[in-house]
Amino acid sequence: MNGKSVSDIRDLSPEDIKSFLITHDEKSFRGKQVFEWLWKKQCTSFDEMTDIPKACRELLKSNFTFHQAIQAKIRKSRDGTVKIGFILHDGSIVEGVLIPSGLRFTACVSSQVGCPLGCVFCATGKLGFMRNLSAGEIFDQAVYLKKLASERTNSPAGLSNIVYMGMGEPMLNYENVKKSVEMIASADGMGMSSQRITISSLGIPKMIRQMADDELKCHFALSLHATANEKRNRLVPFNLRHPLEDIKEALKYYYIKTGKRFTIEYILFKDINDSIADARELAAFCKNFPVKVNLLEYNEVEGTGLFRSGPEKLQAFADFLEKKNMVVNIRKSRGKDIDAACGQLAGMVSSEIAKKRN
Repeated sequence: MNGKSVSDIRDLSPEDIKSFLITHDEKSFRGKQVFEWLWKKQCTSFDEMTDIPKACRELLKSNFTFHQAIQAKIRKSRDGTVKIGFILHDGSIVEGVLIPSGLRFTACVSSQVGCPLGCVFCATGKLGFMRNLSAGEIFDQAVYLKKLASERTNSPAGLSNIVYMGMGEPMLNYENVKKSVEMIASADGMGMSSQRITISSLGIPKMIRQMADDELKCHFALSLHATANEKRNRLVPFNLRHPLEDIKEALKYYYIKTGKRFTIEYILFKDINDSIADARELAAFCKNFPVKVNLLEYNEVEGTGLFRSGPEKLQAFADFLEKKNMVVNIRKSRGKDIDAACGQLAGMVSSEIAKKRN
């Protein structure tokens, strides 16, 4: 393997690293040691690999680098939520969030710089798309947020859940997202149970099937928001390429293949998708597979023309679904005062883009 062709060492598999070292007359077992330093020990430089001979470290240093996501900015909400800006090797910034609930903490990580889907209700969608994150850059967010949670709980476990619900569409960066999930869950990485990890997607039929075929052990959540194409097209223009009928068939395939219940995420927008008729349509859509429904408050974004449903409508919507024997949770917004709630991640990135333009 020619190391010069790959700049970020964390893009390599254990076999790739081993092959590179053997080609350069190093002992094969060094590959396992290096891989362990990269993911399990989470080193940040080759010099930290203290049980690797200096000559081998210099070889690695001259052929590879680390493309890290490094904590750069922190904002703290009145409700305890923390938003972190992570700066990347090319100067890009993505945002991650740590959300407390008692002694439990959920980490929300990003998978792309910006987002190509352009959902009308989402601040990230207004940024446009810059690039995908590497598996290592996603992993770094999880590592830092776990450390932050551990400090707050005074427990090495710290983090309760990780959700891929930050900036970007995870299914459009599938291979890197998959690798990051595997390394977060692996004993050779963070060692966190895959049952504590959730990938959230707007619904790309081909990739939903792929996730089922790959038997990815984490949970899956579909950001639905409407069950009629005309209405969903307005909220999620990407739906024009992948209408609800195609998504529904992919979800059926996912359930048949995995036997796993998934989650439907549904944001309620005032006078758009919050009527009892909308609740009835959602219940009919969900009859096709066993699901859990999370009803979300809309976190208003300036310039969208969209507004949050009132608490009475939200409760009536939930009550209707529960009468249909559905599992329903109402998710309250967290971190709104620092633009850290769902759909609001963009502030630090927008500031950085503005600086570069001026």
